[in-house]
Amino acid sequence: MILQLEGIGKRLTSIFVGFASRLLGDHWKPAEVNRHFRRDCRQPDSARSCDVTQRPESDRLLSGAGQSDGLVHINGLKGYKMLQGKEAVLRMAGKRSASSSASNKPKRPRKGISLDVKLNILRSFDAGEKLSAIAKTFGLATSTVATIRGNRDKIEASAQVATPLSARTLYFHRSEVMLNMERLLSSWIKDQMQHNVPLSTMVIQAKAKSLHNDLVKGGGSGAQEKPFLASKGWFDRFRKRFNLHNGHSDDVEAVINYPCELKKIIDEGGYMAEQVFNVDETCLFWKRLPERTFISKEEKTALGFKASKDRLTLLMGGNAAGDFKLKPVLVYSFENPIALKGYAKPNLPVIWHSNRKACMTVTIFQDWFINYFCPDVEKYCAKHNICNKALLVIDNALSHPLNLNDLSNNVRVEYLSMDTALLQPMDQGVIENFKMYYLRKCFKQLVKANDGEGESTVREFWKKFNIMNAIDNITESWDEVKVSTMNGVWRNIWPECIKNFINCPPAEPAEKVTRDIVALANEAGFHDIVEGDVIQLLDSHKEDVSNEDLMLLAQAQASEEANVVETSPSPLQLMTNHLSDALSYIDQVVEILSANDPNRERSLKVGRLLHDAMSCYREMYKEKMRRKQQSSLDAILVLKAEPPSPRT
Repeated sequence: MILQLEGIGKRLTSIFVGFASRLLGDHWKPAEVNRHFRRDCRQPDSARSCDVTQRPESDRLLSGAGQSDGLVHINGLKGYKMLQGKEAVLRMAGKRSASSSASNKPKRPRKGISLDVKLNILRSFDAGEKLSAIAKTFGLATSTVATIRGNRDKIEASAQVATPLSARTLYFHRSEVMLNMERLLSSWIKDQMQHNVPLSTMVIQAKAKSLHNDLVKGGGSGAQEKPFLASKGWFDRFRKRFNLHNGHSDDVEAVINYPCELKKIIDEGGYMAEQVFNVDETCLFWKRLPERTFISKEEKTALGFKASKDRLTLLMGGNAAGDFKLKPVLVYSFENPIALKGYAKPNLPVIWHSNRKACMTVTIFQDWFINYFCPDVEKYCAKHNICNKALLVIDNALSHPLNLNDLSNNVRVEYLSMDTALLQPMDQGVIENFKMYYLRKCFKQLVKANDGEGESTVREFWKKFNIMNAIDNITESWDEVKVSTMNGVWRNIWPECIKNFINCPPAEPAEKVTRDIVALANEAGFHDIVEGDVIQLLDSHKEDVSNEDLMLLAQAQASEEANVVETSPSPLQLMTNHLSDALSYIDQVVEILSANDPNRERSLKVGRLLHDAMSCYREMYKEKMRRKQQSSLDAILVLKAEPPSPRT
């Protein structure tokens, strides 16, 4: 009987050893195990109950020393328990991995997936692609891609609250208050950067706490939460989420030395004043009047978003010679305002762009550089018979791509640091003069609207003043900026390019323009306005955007987007009857002036100017009439060519 049992035990042992060796590899020593197993089987019961800790390492591994699970105890044949299947061996293998594999194989870091990638994955599903194909394309596991598909609603909600596309996967829930606070904080930072306002970490942290407190006071679904400390750790994560970089330079002598550095770059590249350009962004509150006007006072008491808070961003610039002003880029918060219905945006006197924050972005700037600036420079150089090359000097703002030098072989881009940006030509008087001309133009229109009829007429006109009127005023005000001004602002950064414009009209002094604005304001019915009010209004374009303004602007944009139905507006058409009426009116004007003006030379000069100005419309009218007559003639010929119908 004992021999039979020993034979069964040997066979079971060999099966067990072979199975375990395949799982445990080098850590399993079957010869040593068999030896100790046979020794235990031959020993008496008293010897078999010895302390397991005195046995060799392989024996202790089998016996499960220190374990209470009792899966393996080789204490003689009677007390022997066979391994309970694969699970027992795997649990034993866990003992091995805890001691050896954990030290050899480091834990794989958790991989974050940006919001942009998630949205692209969802678009691939919408296009009908298969799960496995999408996973292979993006280099992700199929389970990860499936999880992203399952979280579609959360991902799309994050995109709608303007979470940056570069944001990585969030490993914990972030409240709505935090999301809104960071979105508003990002808008504020971009606004400050566009005005070249240096920002430190402490300033940004203080603004974040202020915004968070105001949002919590305002209530909402995420208002009940733990205090927000705006810690350094939060700031580092926020900076990474929104891709913020610091362009500030601590070199105090940079401002003094930079003109020499720029002169060296210009000389090495062989650039002329006609080939050196500068552009800069500026914010314009296009419907803002001085605070002491009755319109501004009435607006303060009104509820909701104030029209005077509505703003746009302009990109303006030109060359150092002063004879080439670039077409302004206008960024507004709405893509299709009602005032632009029917107008073709490519034919506007500005380059139209839009986004929720009405601010310049990397995408907009890069599009302008490739599709507008480079082609315009090429045309300008060809017109003046000079080499097609240019040097573009810009500041190191967040909205300026750092790879512009890779996008053109003919244009070199020189980036100014935060310190040297103070020398930027457009900030030396060009933008300031433009805003003064814009305000004067608005008051001229208010005077024309008043026409002695009182406040009601002025109030009604300003209520109807829309973004299309602002675009017209921007265009005319930009045209008013003189060549001497465009050239003179380079004095601090490149004094060698300054010219004496003897034959060109000089720029109007700022004091004269300010007096003109005050006089027009008084004539329009704003009798309390003085020069100090005008200066304060012009300075208000540089003021910090308050928390209330940021939140009201976000609410107004959300409300506008919810009510707007995206339809393709029918374009305006200039019909033959419109042209006929307009040309007839012009002829009547010329006839009235010629018949009643005692100064014959003056009336003839005006008549010639009007005739030349309307020549393009006369040609258009003639062409339309020719086509109309041709269509009528073709219709007659078709009727004559048709055989007569037989009589019944």
